[in-house]
Amino acid sequence: MQGSPIMGPLVALILAAIFFTTQSDKFLTGANFSLIMQQVMVVGTLAIGQTLVILTGGIDLSNGMIMALSSILTTGLAVRSGVNPILAILIGMAVCIVFGLINGGLVTGIGLPAFIVTLGTYNIVFALVRIYTTSTVTSLPDILLFLGRTFNVGGTEVSYGSVVMIILFIIAWYILRSTPVGRSVYAVGDNPEAARLAGINTNRVLLGVYTIAAVTYGIAGLLLMSRTGVGDPNAGADANLNSITAVVIGGVSLLGGRGHIMGTLIGALIVGVFRNGLQLMGIPSIYQTLITGILVIAAVSVDYLSHRGK
Repeated sequence: MQGSPIMGPLVALILAAIFFTTQSDKFLTGANFSLIMQQVMVVGTLAIGQTLVILTGGIDLSNGMIMALSSILTTGLAVRSGVNPILAILIGMAVCIVFGLINGGLVTGIGLPAFIVTLGTYNIVFALVRIYTTSTVTSLPDILLFLGRTFNVGGTEVSYGSVVMIILFIIAWYILRSTPVGRSVYAVGDNPEAARLAGINTNRVLLGVYTIAAVTYGIAGLLLMSRTGVGDPNAGADANLNSITAVVIGGVSLLGGRGHIMGTLIGALIVGVFRNGLQLMGIPSIYQTLITGILVIAAVSVDYLSHRGK
């Protein structure tokens, strides 16, 4: 039940790295790898929550906008309203939790499909962001920029935000692999009726998953503002699709109940490596999007063919 192996995505990542190493002498450097990690840390953190939701058989289309609302609310309160930055962060996180509870409550309480619930939440949060502000918030206090700063490791600058993302993946890996909570998540995604008959409170698991996922969206918002140095109301519009891309390329099944959280990390890195490598080769960004789309279709096709074969 612990999901599909990550060997396939890992091999794909290694092959991609080897290919781009032969195409550019700038690719295989510590500075470039650090840049890739910084580029994927926001989407990678979003993808942790997305993975939890998808493992239960759902999907969250609202995660990018929840992240954007948290980010713009935190920066707006801290800069424009004079709220203590720590309190502003807590308020931003609380808003994420509220929307996580709303998503989980509608899925469990009414039985609405997660796709419809989170699509509606996406539009609601999108409107709330625009109602709050349509302008970029600048001149952020230092504490909101901390995770974007770097420290030196063997001559390579590593951002604190990248470390936070890795730690979150390790925590999620441990919970899913070694705790009853993690086993319940897989059981609900694999067969919710069988999980219920086995004594698992499926509604509580789903509500918890959507709430915890929302916490990761809030953390992603902190990483976003620390990386960009601003609060951007236009951020997050396509982050939901980017997070889903990382999840499916990493081998997590959209049908639920199968997948490995570290596969999601590898999936995010695959996308980051491709975009970085193609950029170093001077290939226009539209082709980067084209190749990413092909990778998604290929990954989902393998998953569905695997299910059909079983």
